[in-house]
Amino acid sequence: MQRMIRLLFMAALSLAGILSASATIVQAGARDGVVVLKSRYSVDETVTKIKGSVAEKGIMLFDDIDQARLGNAAGNKVRPSRLILFGNPALGTTFITANPVAGLDWPVRVLVYEAKDGTVRVAYTDFNWIARRHGITSREKEFKMASEVIKAVTDPVHR
Repeated sequence: MQRMIRLLFMAALSLAGILSASATIVQAGARDGVVVLKSRYSVDETVTKIKGSVAEKGIMLFDDIDQARLGNAAGNKVRPSRLILFGNPALGTTFITANPVAGLDWPVRVLVYEAKDGTVRVAYTDFNWIARRHGITSREKEFKMASEVIKAVTDPVHR
């Protein structure tokens, strides 16, 4: 019986490994709303492609923060990590007019980082989760548009 349980456990772990290896979008958890994509490129190439996509769409680029450079300069060993901030003030501020605390999630932030296994990941906060977090129910059309934009901005790196 003990051996049967162990075999079932090992089979479940193997299946979980197979399923997670094939996924390109990983939801970190419904409670935190983080979407993580696997990039086909290096951190620098991924950032360049995302910034290019932002520019092509006429979206305002606010900043590109090299977290690894800052952390390494402070004496911490940080794998490559860059935080890209961008947005469309006309769209983003509609969320702030619905709930000023929504300003915590605007402008849009995309984190590009190198994971422990050497893969490059792209992470951002799901817009439906942001709407729920701030109790915004009056901006469905705008949240849908924001979701479409983030998908369009990140698609070039994980296809």
